[in-house]
Amino acid sequence: MRLDLLLIQRYPGLSRRKARDVIEKGQVSVGSERVREAGREVPETAAVSFDANRKALPKARCTLEVLYQDEHVLVVDKPAGLLTVPSAPGADDDTALARVQDYARRLKPRGGYAERVHRLDRDTSGALAFALSREARAGLIETFRAHRIERRYLAIVLGQPADERGIVDAPVRQEWVSGRRGIAGPGEPSQPARTRWRLRERLPGAALLEVELETGRQHQVRAHLAHVGLPILGDPVYGQPVHGRPLVGRPMLHAAHLAFAHPITGARIAAASPPPQDFERALLALRQGALQQRPKPPLPRRKR
Repeated sequence: MRLDLLLIQRYPGLSRRKARDVIEKGQVSVGSERVREAGREVPETAAVSFDANRKALPKARCTLEVLYQDEHVLVVDKPAGLLTVPSAPGADDDTALARVQDYARRLKPRGGYAERVHRLDRDTSGALAFALSREARAGLIETFRAHRIERRYLAIVLGQPADERGIVDAPVRQEWVSGRRGIAGPGEPSQPARTRWRLRERLPGAALLEVELETGRQHQVRAHLAHVGLPILGDPVYGQPVHGRPLVGRPMLHAAHLAFAHPITGARIAAASPPPQDFERALLALRQGALQQRPKPPLPRRKR
């Protein structure tokens, strides 16, 4: 049950707006933990207490949508186009990390802490986790390194898969060539990579896939799907050349689900991110046959 609704149930004199306000001020605890997210899901039997005399904490709002938060872990919904971390050392780019660190400093003016534990590509949207304490970061890094996480993506791909589901087990090249990771050739230095996919919807000339990572290599989903003849729609690196006006402005890849064990308590954390508007618009256009209306590439000129 949402915390704000459970609080109203326990304290009937509170309005919905007031309940959200006192939660954000830090005047509400669940057990011994002070919780500041009105939408946090808690058991209906949880020990919830409200102390109007407790000193209110300064209000702090994250500029990214918060999918999950406690004192150690934060999961946000990263929009496409935003870097996870600076593109180069010393760069002052607007990044998800910079926004979360600013939020952490507002939450705790003395000693606010936030660090990344994994990343999403600039043009990939969806669930992205950060550590809000040093203890949590150490645990989360080990969790991600050992692949003890659930990561599911939604991907719109060009072409039609022959089967309803499949596995791509192909090592990715360690070296980057012209901005591409790629599948390793015989004898090339590589890292093992394994991706599972499941068909969610067949579309005219395309498909919607649910993709699950068993490993977490950079560009893994994009490289693996292209390798099996299902390039992601809008991918300028691993995809197909576009003739005419592009249907989409970025690769249609979205991190829809992220789950892992809490690094301090061991409890399961699960965060879900709904597809953004551009992803939904692309699906609608494809259902209406947008690919069939695309201009055909020009034929090569004959040599005289």
